[in-house]
Amino acid sequence: MNTSAVQGSATPRNRLLFVAGLGWLFDAMDVGLLSFIVAALSSEWHLSKVEAGWIFSVNSIGMAAGAFVFGIYADKKGRKAAFMLTLLLFSIASGLSALAWGLASLMVLRFFIGMGLGGELPVASTLVSENVAARERGRIVVLLESFWAAGWIVAALIAYFLIPLPAVGWRGAMLLCALPAFYALYLRFRLPDSVSFVRLGNGEKQEPVLQKARALLAPEYRRSTIMLWVLWFCVVFSYYGMFLWLPSVMMAKGFDLVQSFGYVLLMTLAQLPGYFTVAWLIERVGRKFVLVVYLFGTMVSAYLFGAAETQAHLLMAGALLSFFNLGAWGALYAYTPEQYRETRIRGTGAGFAAAVGRIGGIFGPLLVGYLMAMRISVSVVFGIFCAALLVGILAVAFLGKETRSTQIA
Repeated sequence: MNTSAVQGSATPRNRLLFVAGLGWLFDAMDVGLLSFIVAALSSEWHLSKVEAGWIFSVNSIGMAAGAFVFGIYADKKGRKAAFMLTLLLFSIASGLSALAWGLASLMVLRFFIGMGLGGELPVASTLVSENVAARERGRIVVLLESFWAAGWIVAALIAYFLIPLPAVGWRGAMLLCALPAFYALYLRFRLPDSVSFVRLGNGEKQEPVLQKARALLAPEYRRSTIMLWVLWFCVVFSYYGMFLWLPSVMMAKGFDLVQSFGYVLLMTLAQLPGYFTVAWLIERVGRKFVLVVYLFGTMVSAYLFGAAETQAHLLMAGALLSFFNLGAWGALYAYTPEQYRETRIRGTGAGFAAAVGRIGGIFGPLLVGYLMAMRISVSVVFGIFCAALLVGILAVAFLGKETRSTQIA
């Protein structure tokens, strides 16, 4: 998209970034709170490690479904329509989850929360990508992703200060997460749709799903599509396997519930500089280089965290893990929409990649639950995530192409 098109857009760049980012912040609050809530519920509901793992995984099953369905929907009905619908679904299900009376009801609601969350994230990055000039697109999308870190920090603060209070608990925390999301939904009513999508002809918007899916594997896009699918699977598998279990892993290493929440809060603060350094680097050295470096940093940090025994080593390795992993996420969301130059398939392409990734998000938390139930050491568990990250690094290094300053239709 050219610069003049951006300048002609009815939505100033910073307002678009803020409104889209606010939704991401509340989404991240939910995912972050889930990791703390499951640690609390394991004691309150006497959940096994396997049952706790299923709570995480059913959330990812919903995210896979949401990314697939709403990616297609965004190419048919528009980025804004998908944006609004996913946040509405997320907000309602998140509020209702505060009323969950048992494991089964919580898992059903987590599925719908996951659908909204999984659908929104790739659609949001696509919308922002299509409304920002090529010379700053990567930086703005990474800054959008930085709202995720802010949401995790808020979640960690709520977990540390409020969840231990009997008057609040995990139910009050879920309500706190849901209510502000309705405000973000209100703000989005005033957003126009993507300039690129509005320009599409009706025939391109209504193109059959199978035809669009085949286009993703056409010779022009096949290499990029395979690279994205491998990369997303490896990154999501390792992220949700590691981060959703962080409070529980800290407890397994001998810290009590409140201590674990406090330490995870300190680690979470390192996410923001991770995003900001990537935002600075991504337009200077390119997406591919940044992704490889930050994924490698994540892999090394995961190994150090798994092997750490002392409090100081855990905090240092956890902070490095947060810094590199969330920085890599920022680059990933900038990189993904740019693989598809055609607006007619961009939402579908980003949605399919995210959906494949969420399959990894199903298996990652389940794997940790089963291995911890078998009393496999944390170092072995994190070694598995290191191997997955290595596969992702190789996929980008050998199949990825640089997309800095690429013009998209």
